[in-house]
Amino acid sequence: MVTLCDALNPYQQYADRNLSIVTRLKQPCFLCALLALLTLSACGGGGGGAGSDGESGSNNPETVPPTVTQSCGVESQKDFVLSVARDWYLWYDELASVSQSEFASAGEYLNALTAPLAEDFRDPGFSYLTTVAEDEANFSSGAFVGFGFRFAINDAGQYLVSDAFEGAPAAEAGFVRGAEFLAVDAGDGFVTLREFEDQGAGLDDIFGGSVAGLERSFRLRIDGSIVEVTAAKRELDVPPLATAPRILERPGLPPVAYLHLRSFTLSAEPALDEAFTAISNQGITDFIVDLRYNSGGLVNVAARFMDLLGGEIANGEIAFSISHNDKRTAENESFAFNARPPSAAPLRIAFITSETTASASELLINSLEPYVEVVLIGSDTSGKAVGQYAFDQRGCDTRLRLVSFESVNGEGFGGFYTGLVDTGRFTLCAVEDPFTGAFGTTEDALTEGALAWLNEGSCPASVGISSAGRRTLRRGSSPIGAEDRPDRRSTWLQ
Repeated sequence: MVTLCDALNPYQQYADRNLSIVTRLKQPCFLCALLALLTLSACGGGGGGAGSDGESGSNNPETVPPTVTQSCGVESQKDFVLSVARDWYLWYDELASVSQSEFASAGEYLNALTAPLAEDFRDPGFSYLTTVAEDEANFSSGAFVGFGFRFAINDAGQYLVSDAFEGAPAAEAGFVRGAEFLAVDAGDGFVTLREFEDQGAGLDDIFGGSVAGLERSFRLRIDGSIVEVTAAKRELDVPPLATAPRILERPGLPPVAYLHLRSFTLSAEPALDEAFTAISNQGITDFIVDLRYNSGGLVNVAARFMDLLGGEIANGEIAFSISHNDKRTAENESFAFNARPPSAAPLRIAFITSETTASASELLINSLEPYVEVVLIGSDTSGKAVGQYAFDQRGCDTRLRLVSFESVNGEGFGGFYTGLVDTGRFTLCAVEDPFTGAFGTTEDALTEGALAWLNEGSCPASVGISSAGRRTLRRGSSPIGAEDRPDRRSTWLQ
């Protein structure tokens, strides 16, 4: 057994296999793909043989995956996909028998190979092809060109701002959580969202493509008032924390610490360290960790978060283990909690979750559950109990993200392919997210629900629709003209 730090060293390589544990979400209808690439360990430059240049002295002696033709064309990509999948895919023996010639692209071929695993949600698009350039541009900090807001559709069909990123053009223009989109001026005057929908417009028609300097004017309803604002897109890094950590005072009870992590990106690690430095010496034992829109990210950042939350109370205990197919059992490992300042010692954690909560977020929750009393507030999680490695085609810009291992917690629990709550192991207080109210305040229904559980030890009396109903609703709701983005960025993020 090794510690989380020892195991996750930067840039560890095995031939064309980049030992990068990636987490992502791509559901059939609810398109959400906040992805991230593991490029640095939680340990910094020390330990585990990492050099000062950020590279690890990997000593894996195994035979490299079969060499494929060095051409970078479609047929070569298909050969590359098949050779790696036969060797590394977690369920290689369940791959479909399909002919390469039937598919116009390597991506379509990969989808056909893994189709049997999509039916039971083990791999509903978690394996995919991208490019090295796109992968590394998207996954280190969540950088993208946009206005800097996330939107959602409520049960009434209203388009609402669910998050406005601090310091981004949208926030500077006056966007706030809960603002309703009434109309957008894409250059020919204001058009309502319903009219765009009737026209068959796509999201790029409405909000524009990823072009710095592109402007849109928006007619919004904010707190009952109608306002018109203009914003221009620019390159943005998504702030890892949605708000500074909050200390929520409770009459007659100790305070509660609230943290809202948007994504497990590289930039999140120093932000989390700073947040815990601010709260770790206050004797706080009740935490609210908001992961409602967090669909995953870097496992080394998740490992650091595990240590900050559980290192003191579970030091040396197994946090999680990963297992591979029967050809790759030598890769199986267990990872232990490590108490490192400024670790806290929570007794109870209320995790705010939704069907968008996936992968590294689920790994965090599942790993802490044996050692801390936890509850989920909101709705059930996505259900991604597997991880991908990155395989680069030599001499090409092709990168294959392939499901290669499954994770379980210290008690051997995993396999939550339909969500954590659906397993029966986790308690859920089902609370509707109305997409209004500032994060970390009682104006936000989910924060209020988390406080109710921490205060009373039971779910709030007034709750939203059931977890199962909520999942069905959101999987059936897609934004106008939604299509999977080539850069794998969520269609709900603009």
